[in-house]
Amino acid sequence: MNWRQIRDTHPHQWVLIEATKAHSRAGERVLDELALLGIFADSQEAMRDYQKLHHESPQRELYVLHTDRNEPNIGERHWIGVRGR
Repeated sequence: MNWRQIRDTHPHQWVLIEATKAHSRAGERVLDELALLGIFADSQEAMRDYQKLHHESPQRELYVLHTDRNEPNIGERHWIGVRGR
């Protein structure tokens, strides 16, 4: 899946996604392929699932985003901090 497909399928929702294919460009993570791991009505619930999965598998590239965002816009610095834990 890509971000546009997730947005179109699940409008106005919080989602937990995994970047299964991504690269860096100009200080930003470009999410080429995504796996949808969960759909949530509120961010707190999404973050609880994120924290659980991140604790179990810190090497996975996981994100909680709201589908009202046109683009994910993940800064490289932010991603390295999350991934490096």
